Amino acid sequence: MTPSETRERQLERVMSRYHYSGSALIEVLHAAQQLYGYLGKPLLNTIAHKLRLPPSKVLGVATFYHLFRFTPPHEHTAVVCLGTACYAAGGTELMSVLERRCNAREWSINAGRCVGSCGLAPVVICDGQALARVTPAELEKQIGDTPSA
Repeated sequence: MTPSETRERQLERVMSRYHYSGSALIEVLHAAQQLYGYLGKPLLNTIAHKLRLPPSKVLGVATFYHLFRFTPPHEHTAVVCLGTACYAAGGTELMSVLERRCNAREWSINAGRCVGSCGLAPVVICDGQALARVTPAELEKQIGDTPSA
């Protein structure tokens, strides 16, 4: 069985567990992104068909949530929280550091609306590791310590 067939079967199992209900759309989208790494148009159309939902509804839900990706991920990812607390604590400066220092072919840089850690602002999530109360200098060091930054 090819990796593609394995992913398809796993996604099918997830949809089956929810009885192909449209009310499980978010759970199915999360599972699909975990399996495939991102939500491409053909995958979104397959999900819409299997859950008996209009493709516009599936795309609308997927684009509403900022953690869904629509292009293949890069080797490294960074999410800068730009919620109110992080924005006020210098989140935009951190975004500038990342945009200036990171190779666009190796890094996916995203702004997050809120990561739920307002008391630790500003917060950047680099490759799944949360950096709390991070300064631009600390972020530059963290990027420098990442292979192929």
